[in-house]
Amino acid sequence: MGAGFGAIPGLKIGHAQDEAALTGCTVLLCEQGAVAACDVRGGAVGERELEPLRSGHIVEQIHALVFAGGSAFGLDAAGGVMRWCEERGIGFDTGVVKVPIVPAVILFDLRIGDPTVRPDAAMGYEAAAARAKVNAPVKEGNIGAGMGATVGKLFGMERAMKAGIGCWTEEVATGDGSSEGARVSALAAVNAFGDVRDPENGRIIAGARMSHDSREFADTAAAMRRGVVRTGFQDTNTVLVAVATNASLTKHEAQRVATMAASGLPRVVSPVHTRFDGDVVFALSVGHLHADVNALGAAAADAVAHAIARGVTQAVGAGGVPGLRDW
Repeated sequence: MGAGFGAIPGLKIGHAQDEAALTGCTVLLCEQGAVAACDVRGGAVGERELEPLRSGHIVEQIHALVFAGGSAFGLDAAGGVMRWCEERGIGFDTGVVKVPIVPAVILFDLRIGDPTVRPDAAMGYEAAAARAKVNAPVKEGNIGAGMGATVGKLFGMERAMKAGIGCWTEEVATGDGSSEGARVSALAAVNAFGDVRDPENGRIIAGARMSHDSREFADTAAAMRRGVVRTGFQDTNTVLVAVATNASLTKHEAQRVATMAASGLPRVVSPVHTRFDGDVVFALSVGHLHADVNALGAAAADAVAHAIARGVTQAVGAGGVPGLRDW
């Protein structure tokens, strides 16, 4: 279908951010619950409540998903989302209280903006309260968890580029011959260690530059093969992706879609899944339509690749780091 996050009944998205500190969080709300799974690929993942996504767990659905900046500090944002949900009676019914199930993952954005300001419970609550209305466009670029996102950090922030939130939607024919296709929408918070390439031609479109004032790319993967390495503590980077569909999926099927969707990352991120990245891909099902799982997974991979590219093409410069929209 193209750019943007398609409207999926039962799913709403909200952003909150600190524009001065260059950090923020993004919340995907599934107030009636969503079947969900995840595929963890990076070597530096920061997470909370991923276990309920595993098959066999007593919890069958989640009620929100949080992407946050601030490194591990940012996991606090999930507490605010839980409070917002609890106030509205949303959660897993224990017979005593309803407990909102809110997985959260984070990215490292502490080298841009103010590292002492991070997403917290108040910001998480704000993002949940700011959830987008159904059919309203989801904002991209410097917003939410993408507020402090950057890419191409082999040579440090002085030669990196700004990135942010990107979205893309694909459609899959349903198995019942209905004219209504199943929608597969991807939202990516792009904060990769490596470069981002165009999904159509493989050309680097954002990444490490030859010098601090250059518009020529150094090609991170090629430079690393020549022996260029970074020493000491490396920024925990990360591409966080949520793929949502209005097709009905079991947990096992959602896991397959998440795994297939993850193949969209190596199409556009180079190098990908390094020990400095906390890459995680989620699949969420909030619908009732019937569609082939393999077709959904293939469409999800395409949506992920294009959403990541949008994460850099929609970003503007901030904190002294240039963005493609400035060029």
